[in-house]
Amino acid sequence: MNAAPPIFATLGCRLNAYETEAMKELAAAAGVEGAVVVNTCAVTAEAVRQAKQEIRKLARENPGAQIIVTGCAAQTEPETFAAMSEVTKVIGNTEKMQASTWASLKAPDLIGITEKVQVDDIMSVKETAGHLIDGFGRHRAYVQVQNGCDHRCTFCIIPYGRGNSRSVPAGVVVEQIKRLVDKGFNEIVLTGVDLTSWGADLPAQPRLGDLVMRILRLVPDLPRLRISSIDSIEADDALMAAIASEPRLMPHLHLSLQAGDDMILKRMKRRHLRDDAIRFCEDAQKLRPDMIFGADIIAGFPTETEAMFENSLKLVTDCNLTFLHVFPFSPRKGTPAARMPQVKGPEIKSRAARLRAAGDAALTRHLTAQIGVTHRILLEGPRLGRTEQFTEVAFATDQSEGQILTATISGIEGARLLA
Repeated sequence: MNAAPPIFATLGCRLNAYETEAMKELAAAAGVEGAVVVNTCAVTAEAVRQAKQEIRKLARENPGAQIIVTGCAAQTEPETFAAMSEVTKVIGNTEKMQASTWASLKAPDLIGITEKVQVDDIMSVKETAGHLIDGFGRHRAYVQVQNGCDHRCTFCIIPYGRGNSRSVPAGVVVEQIKRLVDKGFNEIVLTGVDLTSWGADLPAQPRLGDLVMRILRLVPDLPRLRISSIDSIEADDALMAAIASEPRLMPHLHLSLQAGDDMILKRMKRRHLRDDAIRFCEDAQKLRPDMIFGADIIAGFPTETEAMFENSLKLVTDCNLTFLHVFPFSPRKGTPAARMPQVKGPEIKSRAARLRAAGDAALTRHLTAQIGVTHRILLEGPRLGRTEQFTEVAFATDQSEGQILTATISGIEGARLLA
């Protein structure tokens, strides 16, 4: 009887999802069978709680299976997961991307030979490999170009899970994108932990805009290039030039704003002020009038007063935001923000709800404005696609998956456009 292939569960960000696909290939190449692999997130205390909950659920559903825990929470809190009776092995973020790790796990009887915890010092890692996966999702591929972060925002544990910033060389990125385009992918998304820091550790210190321009120049058959989350204060001249001049660069940016009050931004140890964020959004929309923005905003950061929160709330209008990711603040052990005077839980919950309501209203305004507008839509399924601005579109009849279709928007339904 053939043993079952490993089961993978992914929590957290797109980069984690990308790395899960790479781990699947590494595990298959090593012949790992019958294991359950949980790729965890550490961005909040709630994320760690959810990881533990997921581990227990998978252990119940797969009795007797070896449970391997990896990802950012495993990197930052290996002892937490090693103490769980369900867990067989805890593997760090560097180790999970190494073929040798998976080779050591290829048979259940080998798992117990090495120590339960394989988590090295992530800060000693100096390079990020370009993991040559075939993309995930059938029609949009994600390419990791950067990992880690050199900044130390007071609320964030991620640098301790991902290490310092390191970049995949441009030549490796271009070759991977060429390979993915040859396989039929019509859209590539560049992803990383701190994407706008790409290149700082490479010879000549190129910038993200240089990478974007190089990709578009050297891969002329790529229809759509998309950038994931960026830190707007680090947007370089070449990136702004690409926004202005390159129609194949998609008009949607997700911004790591976090707050809209200068004092809170300073206490977060962010590198921008409120006016910097507003100026960037104004400049980008002048260069590309169809540009829209998503943003991360934290509600109830320590010491946040009602007036400070109002400044964050007004950012939705002042930056003309469309897609909002709202995070109710939760103290993360080991971060400076956890030691600051905390806002009361009910107030955090209330502010998060008000932010989400403002985000919902902004999205409705955007959707309503698209009625009667013609869009180029990448079909992700027979009846579902996304515009260049990353807005979901539903079709009444089946379409050919993977194609980029031109269609006129006829209405809205919930958070989707209809075509």
